[in-house]
Amino acid sequence: MTDRQETSPATTGRLYGVGVGPGDPSLITVRAAELIGRADVIAYHCARHGRSHARAIAERYLTGSQLEERLMYPVTVETTDHPGGYRGALDDFYQEASERLAAHLDAGRTVVVLAEGDPLFYGSYQHMHKRLAHRYPTEVVPGVTSISAAAARLGTPLVEAEEVLTIIPGTLPEEELTARLAATDSAVVMKLGRTFPAVRRALERAGRLDEARYVERATMEGERTGLLAEIDADSVPYFSVAVLPSRVAALDSDGQPFEALAAPAEQPSRTGEVVVVGTGPAGPLWLTPEARGALAGATDLVGYTTYLDRVPVRAGQVRHGSDNKVEGVRAEFALELARRGRRVAVVSSGDPGVFAMATAVLEAACEDPYRDVPVRVLPGMTAAHAAASRAGAPLGHDYAVISLSDRLKPWEVIARRLRAAAEADLVLALYNPGSKSRTTQVGSARDLLLEYRDPATPVVLARDVGGPTERVRTVALAELDPADVDMRTLLLIGSTQTQWVQRDGGRDVVWTPRRYPEA
Repeated sequence: MTDRQETSPATTGRLYGVGVGPGDPSLITVRAAELIGRADVIAYHCARHGRSHARAIAERYLTGSQLEERLMYPVTVETTDHPGGYRGALDDFYQEASERLAAHLDAGRTVVVLAEGDPLFYGSYQHMHKRLAHRYPTEVVPGVTSISAAAARLGTPLVEAEEVLTIIPGTLPEEELTARLAATDSAVVMKLGRTFPAVRRALERAGRLDEARYVERATMEGERTGLLAEIDADSVPYFSVAVLPSRVAALDSDGQPFEALAAPAEQPSRTGEVVVVGTGPAGPLWLTPEARGALAGATDLVGYTTYLDRVPVRAGQVRHGSDNKVEGVRAEFALELARRGRRVAVVSSGDPGVFAMATAVLEAACEDPYRDVPVRVLPGMTAAHAAASRAGAPLGHDYAVISLSDRLKPWEVIARRLRAAAEADLVLALYNPGSKSRTTQVGSARDLLLEYRDPATPVVLARDVGGPTERVRTVALAELDPADVDMRTLLLIGSTQTQWVQRDGGRDVVWTPRRYPEA
């Protein structure tokens, strides 16, 4: 309740924004019914045809002797010649409507503004509230929303445990709809009607059309529910919603731990898939909407335990953690789960195609018996790009990405590639520079590059970017100390053109010009 009585004249009336629910008059709250019956003035919004759904819902509670204020929109979806356009026409209407109500309030009358669903949830009443609540004693009475009604009519949970519900207006651009639908656990898309074809395409592009349910006129006469994929677009009215219900109920729990995968079933009962998901260099802030959606929709998560721990635990999902040095085994395990009909997300840090799990999965997937298992790769923010953003723009021109790990290739190959990149004057992003068992690579790379680069060439040391122990600093190439580098550090080594400048109160900024000087 917002009560302004202490600043208003004692003779003024009270304003009530009253939610009347989704359509069935019996779903009006007791408080709403009491206020409707006692009101001096009943106000409601309507289109130019003059009919009001809110008034129709509340009709049985009206006395017949009350004043009625029909607040008729000048436009709904059509164009207008108003000098301020559509928004200007509506602003003028809301101002004129609020002043009509203010006249009743100034006369000491109690005014109830009816609102379908809840008054402050995509409701017309909120425009009256913003203009009047600071001037008069005001109370908002909540109502049952169309979302609650739709879930009830479907008989399906909207969200469970830690799932997130996203409410989306169907009027958003299709690309935005797709991104939000891909990223969330559960969703309700409002305001269908003419937007239905775009919403359907967005659900399909997000890979969620099969989950989507359709509810039309929930609790009203003419109610209809069903699978959204089967709905004819020409039959969809404005009073309908698309629902992506809870995924938890759809996730079974018959997965096996990583160490105990039994013999494959001879005849899988359903088709699964493997999605290799790039999670970026750190936590949830670095996830793309598509990656977030794939992680939420998986029955099983497979990955190096450290990376798997970055993914929120979800009820019904099975997590299979393993050591960092068993990429091939991990890939075959994920593919075997998919053969049994599981939806498997293989978790990879950074981008899965950059020194990560995508190659391992595809190598295994191109051999029998996994050739028919669907495999998708979802990109992620790379460690190099994350580190570069913290330093400035060192990758602003051509650059090369090289791993210093000699576990899968001999050092001679690494040295040859370093020389080629140095001779080409490329900026270098060096992955896997050192570990407890590899202590010589950084020093060898530094000495080799000093044959081609000025000793003052900037080197960005970026450790744990996006993580709790993030540290990014810049040193000269000649001063690069291998003792400062570990497996969680990425090195960015400038070209002959890379600039190292102090600005913003002494902060180091490293950037490489986009234009390269002519010979």
